[in-house]
Amino acid sequence: MSDPITLRFESRLSVPESRIWQWITSVDGIAAELRPWLRMTAPKGIHSLDDVEVRCGTRLFRSYIFLFGILPIDYSDMTLLALDPGRGFLEQSPMGSMALWRHERRILPCEDDPDSHLLVDQLTFKPRLAAPLTRWFIRRVFTHRHRVLRRRLRTAA
Repeated sequence: MSDPITLRFESRLSVPESRIWQWITSVDGIAAELRPWLRMTAPKGIHSLDDVEVRCGTRLFRSYIFLFGILPIDYSDMTLLALDPGRGFLEQSPMGSMALWRHERRILPCEDDPDSHLLVDQLTFKPRLAAPLTRWFIRRVFTHRHRVLRRRLRTAA
């Protein structure tokens, strides 16, 4: 089996940290970022991370993943290893398609502009099959996610 793949994505956003946190922990925000590539399910009544009792290292719920919103392709047992409310999280979720899926999402201050923040996604993953294709697809999805983030949460110049 090949080595894990690591990808990093950054967006500079000129909105308060609290607004970014609200977006990245809401089901609607995640859905908007993923559309039209993917759709992930959440249990009824869960609209944000605030609606879930987080115990780090314990599965929050199972999410089913649909390609283009209709074709079931995977599942993710959503699991946070670390949570820093308002600043970020470390998700390492068992998935059907991945031997390893690790997603760190952080909100960092921009040193040159106190009104802007950097949203950083650091991914480490190990596909069970078709690593080059999976790497291409994940890169495409996260590039799209950050494009949506910059459009929906006004970006810094």
